[in-house]
Amino acid sequence: MENRKQERMKELTGLLKEAARAYYAEDREIMSNLEYDRLYDELEALEAETGIVLSDSPTVNVGYQSVEELPKEKHESPMLSLGKTKSREELQEWLQGKEAILSWKLDGLTVVLTYDGGKLVKAVTRGNGEIGEVITNNARTFKNLPLSISYQGELILRGEAVITYSDFEKLNAKIPEEEARYKNPRNLCSGSVRQLNNQITAERNVRFFAFSLVRADNVDFHDSRSAQLDFLKEQGFEVVEHVMVGPSTIQKAIADFEKKIETYDVPSDGLVLTYEDIAYGQSLGRTAKFPRDSIAFKWADDMRETTLLEIEWSPSRTGLLNPVAVFEPVELEGTTVSRASVHNISILRGLKLGIGDRITVYKANMIIPQIAGNLTCSGNLPLPERCPVCGGPTQVRSINDTESLYCVNPDCAAKRLKAFTLFVSRDALNIDGLSEATLEKFIGKGFIHDFVDLFHLGDHKEQIVEMEGFGEKSYAHLAESVENARTTTLPRLLYGLGIANIGVVNARMLCRHFHNSPEALMEAEKEELSAIDGVGEVIATAFVEYMANEENRKRIRALLCELRLEAPEENTAPQTLSGLSFVVTGSLNHYENREALKAVIEAMGGKVTGSVTGKTECLINNDINSSSTKNKKARELQVPVLSEEDFMEKYLGGNSHADQDAK
Repeated sequence: MENRKQERMKELTGLLKEAARAYYAEDREIMSNLEYDRLYDELEALEAETGIVLSDSPTVNVGYQSVEELPKEKHESPMLSLGKTKSREELQEWLQGKEAILSWKLDGLTVVLTYDGGKLVKAVTRGNGEIGEVITNNARTFKNLPLSISYQGELILRGEAVITYSDFEKLNAKIPEEEARYKNPRNLCSGSVRQLNNQITAERNVRFFAFSLVRADNVDFHDSRSAQLDFLKEQGFEVVEHVMVGPSTIQKAIADFEKKIETYDVPSDGLVLTYEDIAYGQSLGRTAKFPRDSIAFKWADDMRETTLLEIEWSPSRTGLLNPVAVFEPVELEGTTVSRASVHNISILRGLKLGIGDRITVYKANMIIPQIAGNLTCSGNLPLPERCPVCGGPTQVRSINDTESLYCVNPDCAAKRLKAFTLFVSRDALNIDGLSEATLEKFIGKGFIHDFVDLFHLGDHKEQIVEMEGFGEKSYAHLAESVENARTTTLPRLLYGLGIANIGVVNARMLCRHFHNSPEALMEAEKEELSAIDGVGEVIATAFVEYMANEENRKRIRALLCELRLEAPEENTAPQTLSGLSFVVTGSLNHYENREALKAVIEAMGGKVTGSVTGKTECLINNDINSSSTKNKKARELQVPVLSEEDFMEKYLGGNSHADQDAK
């Protein structure tokens, strides 16, 4: 029996360490917070029962190991985790009749700041609690952080670096590929704070909220925690929202925070309670892992029992089929919920799901619907042998010990998601309201199989209106955008088809050469195309092969029946970059993104390629001293590496808006 308990402890330790490593060091999640807490509590109970604590147990080791690329530094005093409870009554009892500060428990990355002589001199992440990563240059870019303060002594404080939900959504919206987007603000913040290039950190709108003062020389705070926070406010720091509570007021304060979380823009996963009397709190000491002057409160999950109705398989452009549980609607945290992602086959099998099973569901951090457990555990759910989109065969693949289901049909419509994304993009048909996520949903439900189906979404109006995130107003906006897209130009259509090597500029050039005649383009011969300046044999071959495919010709003719083609505006931009090839890498200061700069170069006759060769005119990279692969290759080939400003000065005459005539 004892051996079985010790084996279980080893198993739990391994599971929890892997989950912590994934969450803190790799910014990904392999289990829900609820599951982590459940396993942690089981391990803690076994340790108490057996009197054994393994040396690598997560109950005595906190945080994550620092990544190798950043300098490391040992903390002056260990940064401990907090004990936790989900019981409001226990929180009230913990007060022992005393006053305390109740504040948000923010969900970001904890950072220790040091000021001296009124200047920020050091910033270190929490790391593993003992050793953190030095991120001073990155901290200087935090949007709301004072770089200079009036206090001239040594000041050390702790706080949370976060990215708000609204900023998170804006940043994610700029990433065209769904799978490349960040999963949550905490992951994005962690990666942003630990960047090697602080320009990237600056672009991510990281904010800092102070939550405790470690040291301020020669300042008497009269043993008051709230006085310390007021002092930090006076120095210009944004302090975590907090209130003073006592035994008679704590329950109302918790209820107030609970109501606020529904609209609170800063990620939070609970509350923190800290004794107001500093000396009293310090007199309580600490355990191996927890200080005794503070405790964390995690929201008790609003759990509901319901019935599993079906599993939908949501496709992605890689062929991955994500299982989504559909269940009888229940009320959770004030909203009606009927769907929850199951993430992958491993989790689905672990839950032993079957149609008709009684399951419990909740909202992780009161936001994301999750399945907590399965009361029936029938495990009778068969995996689909055919893709729900194309009917092609499926296959279970194991990657990093996680099993997932894939469609292996190379021609699956779901894999054409990237093609649909290009087709509706601004430089192509410009259909607003069709994000990659929305396109993925429409593909998954069988609304669109080819480009022409986008102009017949009205056939599915009733279903679209009922979809999560849609409604009558959203549908009306989409319908109007689709109708507006019917009036377009042939170069836009040609670019939107996604023919290899046909960018915006080449599309305009080819259409101009063939007098904007779709039929002439479809009948173009390789020899004529190759003779066009700037086309060449490679582009000509790809173009002719595309047009020779009867399915592609049918696709174009079907689209022409839906569209009203207008003569395109002439490109009056000077062709001073004709025949020159450029490579663009890294972040930009004067252009919204690399695509914007690429459009300018192409409008002026130049080309933008993905790799540096001997024919590259120059590599555009604001980090000219970077040791990146592209920079190394450029140096080997003696290709100039220019900053964005130097490129503009040399090739655009210093004008960052040289694309205006081309738009």
